[in-house]
Amino acid sequence: MIAADVMTRNVVSVTPDATVEDTAKMMLERGISGLFVVDAKGDLSGIVTEGDLLRRDEIGTERHRPWWLRVFVSSGKQAADFTRSHGRKVRDVMTEEVIAVPTDASLETVVEVMEEHRIKRVAVTESGRVVGVISRADLLRALVGRSRGSAPVAADDRTIRETILDALEKQSWAPMTTVNVVVHDAVVDLWGTITDENERRAIAILAENVPGVKTVHDHMVFVEPYSGVILEAPDEKK
Repeated sequence: MIAADVMTRNVVSVTPDATVEDTAKMMLERGISGLFVVDAKGDLSGIVTEGDLLRRDEIGTERHRPWWLRVFVSSGKQAADFTRSHGRKVRDVMTEEVIAVPTDASLETVVEVMEEHRIKRVAVTESGRVVGVISRADLLRALVGRSRGSAPVAADDRTIRETILDALEKQSWAPMTTVNVVVHDAVVDLWGTITDENERRAIAILAENVPGVKTVHDHMVFVEPYSGVILEAPDEKK
């Protein structure tokens, strides 16, 4: 899936000349925490969020630095703070740098961008213009849709076993030499030893995700890697 498959197309935006008051009202009315700023040509100019409106003269929250700290803050920085807390137009308070992805960006790329920049939404652009937006909620909707659309797939036991083993071989963490897989009537039994309890659930999940699998039974035994102590296997842990 790519960005165009999950993005919200009806993007709510404001112009740089919109007032701070009207912008705040729009956020409240629509229940959103940020708006993209688009100029008369339709080009993306910036973004204004709740965070940009926190330090405001009207509610007495403008930034007040002690005199000794102002000595270390440039006059330009102080002037910029004044503009953001007293400006009446969106252009005065907006953040000009906007994180965006193209319409053909993979969802993996979208998530990486969100994590790297610690943001909740990302603009989707085409030729410099905003054509959509992807929020964390949109990614959750995509997850629900894919899960709902996944139907059981009929597969014979040999195919299921080979698919599980092939998938394990592709994982650098999987203990291939000490784990075996037995499949009967689409029920998977996992046998062998592991040296890290995190491997147990990961192997089971890998097997559960193979098309055609009905149930996974875990009989793997944990072996303490330093002492060699063997612990009891779980009772058909799934």
